[in-house]
Amino acid sequence: MKIAVFSDIHGNALALGAVLKDIISRGADLVFCGGDLVGYGAYPNEAIDLIRKCRIPTVMGNYDDGVGFNKPDCGCNFTDPRTEELGRISLEWTKKQVSFENRSFLRSLLERLQFTVHGKKILIVHGSPRKITEPLYADCPEESVLRLFEDENVDIIICGHTHIPYTRIVNSKCLINAGSVGRPKDGDPRAAYTLIKLTESSLETEVIRVKYDVEAMARAIETSGLPPEFATALRNASG
Repeated sequence: MKIAVFSDIHGNALALGAVLKDIISRGADLVFCGGDLVGYGAYPNEAIDLIRKCRIPTVMGNYDDGVGFNKPDCGCNFTDPRTEELGRISLEWTKKQVSFENRSFLRSLLERLQFTVHGKKILIVHGSPRKITEPLYADCPEESVLRLFEDENVDIIICGHTHIPYTRIVNSKCLINAGSVGRPKDGDPRAAYTLIKLTESSLETEVIRVKYDVEAMARAIETSGLPPEFATALRNASG
């Protein structure tokens, strides 16, 4: 069973289109999205439209929540005033762009998806099972990771939000961060998603990097009225 999981498109429909083509070429049996379809990128409606057209099961990200429910902020814990200001600008710009129909779609998203494959219980969330905006980094304390699995009674937890992909095995439990399609933060500007190969006796994961026209997307951001910092972050795959 091949399971493709991607997250954090952030209005980057160019990257999303390239990722979906790559997923199809690899013959994935199941495809899921970890949320944050919008924010920071110039093509929020186009990104949502692609997800809807392909009928991809999707969990709600914090930006989906903020835009869908017209909230005053995206719930992020920003580290400095400028970053906080940029987040506010991104949210307000996106709320003005997203159509009524697509905002209704964002509101319809669930905060978690859970299913079983080959006897393995799998949970997909955006941030963590505890909170949509809680980041789960690769260096989370082991006891904290184990507590998550005990509380949820699952075998595999898949998340996004940090924009940095990894797979971590702790006491036979598997924590997977799918990375970011539209706004990577690990120094590699290519779109990222995770392909999981699951059998009754084994589990393998691979971070797939997909080339797309990063410069075209960066220029679209620069001409959209969004802050130029977003284009720079895209080119550099930085925070």
